[in-house]
Formats: sequence, C-alpha cells, structure tokens
Amino acid sequence: MKLAPKLFIFFIFLAHNNIAFGQQPTDCIDAVIACGNSNINLNVSGVGTQELSGSNTCSSQENNSVWLKVTLVTSGTLGFTLTPNSTAITEDYDFFVFGPNATCGNIGQAIRCSTTNPSAANQGNNLTGMNSTSTDTAEGPGANGDSFVKWLDVLAGETYFIVIDRPIGNSPFSLQWTGTAQFSDPPSDQSKTSGTPLNLESCDVVAPFDDGFTTFNLTDNTSLITGTQSDITITFHENISDANIGINELSSPYTNINNPQTIHARITNNTTGCFELTSFQLDVNLGPNYAPPADYELCDDAMDGNNTNGRVNFDLSSRNSEILNGQNPADFNITYHTSQFDAENRANPLSNPYYNATQFNEQVFVRIEDALNTDCKSVTPLNLVVYLNPEAYNHTLLQCDEDGTADGRTLFNLNQANAILTNNVAGLSTRFYTDAARTNEVNGNAFTNTANPQTIYVSVVNDATGCFSPSELTLNVSVTDSGDTQLIACDDDGTEDGFFNFNLSDADNAIVSGLPTGLTIAYYETYNDALLETNNLGTTFTNTNPYTQTIYARVENANNCYGISEVALTVNELPNIETEAMAYYCLNFFPDTITLDAAVINDAPSNYSYSWSTGESSYQIDVNQAGTYNVTVSNANGCTKQRTITVEPSNIATFENIEVVDATQNNSISVLVSGEGVYEYRLLDQNNVVYAPYQESNLFENVSPGIYTLSVRDIKNNCGTVQNVVSVIGFPKFFTPNNDGDNDTWQVQGISGMFQPNTNILIFNRFGKLIKQLNPLGEGWDGRFNGQKLPADDYWFAVTLQDGRIFKNHFTLKY
Repeated sequence: MKLAPKLFIFFIFLAHNNIAFGQQPTDCIDAVIACGNSNINLNVSGVGTQELSGSNTCSSQENNSVWLKVTLVTSGTLGFTLTPNSTAITEDYDFFVFGPNATCGNIGQAIRCSTTNPSAANQGNNLTGMNSTSTDTAEGPGANGDSFVKWLDVLAGETYFIVIDRPIGNSPFSLQWTGTAQFSDPPSDQSKTSGTPLNLESCDVVAPFDDGFTTFNLTDNTSLITGTQSDITITFHENISDANIGINELSSPYTNINNPQTIHARITNNTTGCFELTSFQLDVNLGPNYAPPADYELCDDAMDGNNTNGRVNFDLSSRNSEILNGQNPADFNITYHTSQFDAENRANPLSNPYYNATQFNEQVFVRIEDALNTDCKSVTPLNLVVYLNPEAYNHTLLQCDEDGTADGRTLFNLNQANAILTNNVAGLSTRFYTDAARTNEVNGNAFTNTANPQTIYVSVVNDATGCFSPSELTLNVSVTDSGDTQLIACDDDGTEDGFFNFNLSDADNAIVSGLPTGLTIAYYETYNDALLETNNLGTTFTNTNPYTQTIYARVENANNCYGISEVALTVNELPNIETEAMAYYCLNFFPDTITLDAAVINDAPSNYSYSWSTGESSYQIDVNQAGTYNVTVSNANGCTKQRTITVEPSNIATFENIEVVDATQNNSISVLVSGEGVYEYRLLDQNNVVYAPYQESNLFENVSPGIYTLSVRDIKNNCGTVQNVVSVIGFPKFFTPNNDGDNDTWQVQGISGMFQPNTNILIFNRFGKLIKQLNPLGEGWDGRFNGQKLPADDYWFAVTLQDGRIFKNHFTLKY
C-alpha cells in the first residue's frame, strides 16, 4: 500500500520519424484505474461520449477529457493537486468528482467540481484540485473561485470517478494525490527485478526471407513478467494507448509490423483492476553483415583444352574474405548455389573449384549464415565473368644506327609497333619484356637494343579486362644514311625576332638526293624524337631558337628507318633602316633640290645596295619635286627592306584678301592667304615695333587705329615670309595741346600718303561754327583759332574719307 501516491498523467508528442499513438477518449465505462504507484501515459483529445451534461453545478461539460476511477482501501481524506506542464496562465484545466460508489450510466451530480478560469480569476498560477484549506465544494465558471475546492472524507471500499477536462490549451498535466486515504498497489514487471531481458529476437524464417517480418511467441514473456505474482493477467498491445485502456489485445504467435517494433504489455490485478505497463522490443535478424562481392572475373584459358569457350574453373572460396570484410571466418558458414532458392534453403551447394555451366557470364548465389544460428542467413549474388584474350601479332622494327658509333646498337621506340602488334584494335595496349617468361619489363618509349637483331617479348593487353596474349617484336638496326641540308629564310614575316615559319618539305629533295625512290621523310625537333618517332613536326615549323636551329629528318623505307639527317634552319636579319620618313620641299625655291637617303642605322652604308624608285642606286638622291620616293635596301644575305619617303610641298603665302573693320570700338583685321604651307601671322606698327606677335589665327581684334605692316610666314618648311601694309582708321576722343609731346594735336589716325590721302576733315565748335579744315597728311589741329587758344570744350568733326565713307562725332579739348 502507498500513502498519497503521485499519479503522472501526460500526453506524448513524438516528432520526425517516430510514430505517435493517439489515445482514444475515455468514458466512464473504460475509466483509467488509479493505483498506488501507477504512471499512466495518455494522449487524449476529444470527449468520446458526452456524459457531463446536467451533472454538475459548475456549468460545464467535457471538452478534452480523461476519466479516472479511484478505489480506497483505507478511510481518510482524499485530495489532489493538478499541475499543467505549461505554466501559461491561459492553460485551463477543470475537474468533476462523482460518488461515492456511482455507476456508469447513473453517475448523479458532481460532489466536487471546479471550472474556474485562472486567467479570468487573476490567479498567480494555473493549478487546480482539492485541498484541506478550501471550504467550497463547487466553483466557477470563468472568474468565480480560485480553482481549488474542499477535499473529500472517504471510507475504505468506496469508489469515486474523477473527470479531468481541458477546455482551453494543449498542455499535458501531472496529478499529485494528497490526504490520508490509501489506494491499492498495482502489479509489477518482475523481469526487472530478476534481471531477465524481455526483448525478443528472431531470424527471418518466413518467406520472403529479407523483408524483416517474421513470427514471435509473445507469451514467452508472460512468465518472466508475472514472476511470483498471482491473480494477474498479462495482455500484449501494439501501442501504449491500447495498453492503457486494455483494448486490441494481440494474439500469439504474432507477426511484427515494424522492425524493430515495441510491444506494450499490460499487467492487470484481476481483483483490484490496478494495472502497470511495461514494454519490450521485437527485433528481426536479417542475417549476417557482408560486403556484396565484386564480379569474379577471369580470362579464358586452355586448361580445359579450349581458350575461347568462355568456361574456366572458379575458386569460389577465394571470395570469402571479400564477402566477410574483416569478420572472423569461424563465426560464419559460407556456401555457393546456382539459384537463390537453393541458397535460402541450404540446398545443393556447389563444389569448389566450380567449372561454370554458362559461357562467359553466369550468376551464382552466396549463402552467409551465422555458425551458431544457421537460420540467420544472408544471400547475395555473385557474377562469374569469363573474358576472351585479345589477338596478338608479331612484327619487326628497323632502326637507323645514327648515334655516331656503328655498332648496331641504337635507341628504339617500341610503341611504334603497337598498331601492328594489336592490329589497330581499340582498347588494347602493349607491354615489352626481354625474356620469354615476361618477367623483365622494359620501357617501350626508349629502349636501346643489346643485340642485332634482338627479340622483344610482347604481351598484348585488353585494357578493360586485363587479359593478354603473347607476341614477339624483332629489332633490326640499319646502317644506311641520308644527306644533311639547310633551309635559309629572311626574317620578313612582319616581326623581326629571329623566328620564321619554315616549309620543311622544301628540304625534301636535298635530303634524298641520290637515294632510292619511294622514301618518306618526317621531321623532328630533337635527335631522340627522330629515333623514337615521337612529336612529329609535320610540314611547317617555326624555329624555337632565334636565328639558328638544327632539326632532324627521319627517312624511312616502308616504315623502316633509312637514315636521319640534320636540317640547319637559318633566319637572316633584314637591313636595319628607318622604313618611313616625311620631307618637305619649298616650291618657291625651285629648281633648288633637297637630299633624300636610305637611312641605314648603326652601320656603314657601303655594306648595302640600293634601288630607288627613280632608277638610281646610290645611298642618297637629290629631288626638287613633291611626291613619294621608295628605296629597297639589300644586305649581303640577300635580305631586303623598303624605305618610303613622302615629300610634301610647301610655299610662301599669297595674299588673297585683307578685310579691315575700323572706326569702331573693336577694330579688327582678317587676313586670307593661299599656298601649300602652314602659316602664322604678325602685326608691326608704323615704327616697325611688334604690335601683335606671330599667331596661328588669321584674325586680329581690338586693333588700335594706325598704319601696320602685316607679316605672314611659312612654318611647315620655313619657305619664307610675305608682308603687306594695312590702315586702321580711328578718331581720338580727346587731345591736350600743352606741348608735352603727348596728344598735343588732334588728327584722324590711319591716314597716310598710301591710305585715304584725299580725305576731307572739318572741325566745328558746339554751335556749329567751322573752326578748322585739316590737311589729312598734316600734323593736325593744335586747338587755336586765328592764333588764339580756344577754351576747353567738346568740338565736333565731319570726316569724308577718300573711299567715300563719312563719319561725324565729337572729341574733347583739354588743358
């Protein structure tokens, strides 16, 4: 017996690949019996049959409920504290208590109930239950109450139903019993105290034998769980929910539905109805671990008198270590069978060695069984494959003795014979040996013979299967020879760097001159390449060493070496000259001449010959005409380079027009000239002092009135300067007749004996009286009238230029 036991009731949520068993809602008829040390696992949702309508004063009914049945074995007090797993104040649990000794279908009215909502009642927690301090027997709904009511005074033998309901939330809960009354103890799983494991393991003895499903005798565990207990019943269930409620009992023998699978056993006291749950695991042994064997591949042989029939003797036991993959062979039995059925049933094992019945490709089956439990076995296929050996052919290689010593010893590239040894069959390769047993392999790319002739022993190998056939290669050394020659080229390919793309076939005739007809020639960069016939250059080759390089020509007769010749490649330099130039000729200097030359750089001109487009052959020529002149310069090697000189014309300028804009605030002079030169322009004043220095522009602006000399010079070839005189008319704004030598008279500027000499100039006072008529070529007016100084004032002028232009304005007389 246990005093005030603690009962945990909680919902299980399993995630990912685990299986969640849904608890069916409990009703009064299948209420969970609460016992002294019971742990009851539930996953409850829904209400089953609604049984609380009109049965309580707490104004509620079942939402998500579980029914508990409590039978007391001693008198005393009965209470409990229900604690939701979630501490959220919104998690709301209610309860209802019926009894004593109520019956399903006639439960009467609840003697205790609480439907208080902890959030609405502003509680500090979401606990509920019955305790010794509360005095009310019913409370709720909503904000009414504090979630606790008065506990019960109970008598031994009385039975009560307690309904736990969760109207709001989704959290599991735990239940702590309080008070002095005692419950009956549940039975127990005595295998835990005896230390006997309950898990059951079985080999897969039900066809198909590799699916992980077979039969188990669950009742083998009944006596182990029961132990010394009496008056109990053991039932087996597929999930914990069925075990809790006691439904869907499994029969035995039982075929598992998962591998592994957990079975839940319910241990029920037949008198009290108290029960306990335990579990164990079913495991189906799918057989020993093994490594699937690779195909067993052999080459056909003549042991059976026929090396092309696709049948050989297989040593099957040689595959055992691969299949066991490091496991102890003593722990297993391995047999080979012609069918999977025979392997699964241990029937008709094959003898060893095994002579395959099916040509070239046959599948047999391997049985790997546990030596201690021969029903536990694994079966895997093994492919027996027979490959044919390749066809091989004999051949002879003839090589030149070109190493400088006429001893019949030279270097061979044995792989040159591969095409004939393999008959050009793709996927075949060769290996070369100096002994008939084929144990001393040599490098086929470079082998120096030790005898002349010499036999090399060959294995022609199928690269995919490794199967091979023998053949022989005979090496002969020839003492014939071919001629050396040279190819010479000028470095005229556009880049003077000592490299040139040679047409090697140009050397063919010189190499075979005087030799028999029908010879073939191939070119190689090195002597060894020529010997071994590797890295054929083809018919065109750009030397890799600048200016000079020796390559090698291999001459063959019917694919056998006749001789190896040296071919000297020479790239001669071109003359070092300046290839382009520009010169100028002043047409106004004709018939004078200018000198052109071939522009040899860093060398004596006498080392070269010259051919001008004019027909001359000297280093220099004289010309007096514009045009394009070409000269071809040749050196002693016959290499040439051409120089082009362009002679452009130049000349002094010819004035076409001079446009003067004067008598304005911004006087300007614009000059238009013609000619073959490039020109600059300058102004000199009447004292021959530079007024505006030479400039590219032909326009002068803000020019003061006066007489100027306009100079135009050629800067293209300095062909000379031309000049012209120009006048800019202007009228002073004031004058000061004080004899200081500065502005002592007033006169129209820009007039001379050359420009506007017949100009009429009249001066008036402010009242229109004629004061003075000036001589345009004179010194001007000194401010006197009839010998008397006139007062400082504004005076007016009227000017009629010789060209007909008329100007009227005023100026100021100052003292």
